[in-house]
Amino acid sequence: KKTKKMSALVKIPKSSLYVSQPGPWGFGNPANEVSKNWTNKNWLKSMFHFSFAEYGNDERERFGVIRVLNDDLVQPKRGFGTHPHSNMEIITYVLEGSLTHQDSMGTKESLSRGSIQFMTAGTGVSHSEFNHGDTPLRFIQTWILPRSRGLKPNYGSLVSDSACEVSRKNKWAHLCSDVDNKSVTTPIKINQDCNLFVTEMDSQNSLQMSINENRQGYLLCAEGAVQIVANGETVSLERHDALQIVNPSSLEFKAGSDGAHLLLFEMAKN
Repeated sequence: KKTKKMSALVKIPKSSLYVSQPGPWGFGNPANEVSKNWTNKNWLKSMFHFSFAEYGNDERERFGVIRVLNDDLVQPKRGFGTHPHSNMEIITYVLEGSLTHQDSMGTKESLSRGSIQFMTAGTGVSHSEFNHGDTPLRFIQTWILPRSRGLKPNYGSLVSDSACEVSRKNKWAHLCSDVDNKSVTTPIKINQDCNLFVTEMDSQNSLQMSINENRQGYLLCAEGAVQIVANGETVSLERHDALQIVNPSSLEFKAGSDGAHLLLFEMAKN
């Protein structure tokens, strides 16, 4: 009798994500506007992959060390006023527009498409995140559980440029890794065994990636569409869809007709 092979791929469709659209007063914003530059009626539209704020789902509390993954769309001249964080590794990747960050450690900078920042919140840090531009801002913010509490707060970033664009074009750019892993050099280092790979694939282009024994992955299709083949399984993702990779896999990715912009978090299996 044949033993049924466990699926390695679990699709998280966009339709299953919680959509949050909080009122503007919560983060100190003025009333919403009716403007040709606004692509949403509310200042913020956030898609939650895991339980967060007003959304609670016992089946989506976390994936491995990922506690939060929010896909945020912020309209022009709006943002998140100063607010605190602690005991979390926070990674933010910008997809559209410009994100201006300011924090209690004295950091202030603006980050555009393809840029990435991290904060070790540790013992406590306050920051603000704003869209001071005239076009919408979209970014992916991920909270990673640190391996220990009470760490010294820290901030770092990679401001995208033409070299960064080349590094992620039709290949995986390794943007984030464990600070304790001395075998790789990445622009972002966090206090957890978690890697982030990013690629922008041209139409119909193919890429490979392996998830090894005792490891797992969480993939977000941020833009475009992609088909993933692994261990005889095939899954198709479109913009905002995600995929859990829960068993060792040799993965092949094929971009759709409009290409694909992918974020892959790889970590120890829990």
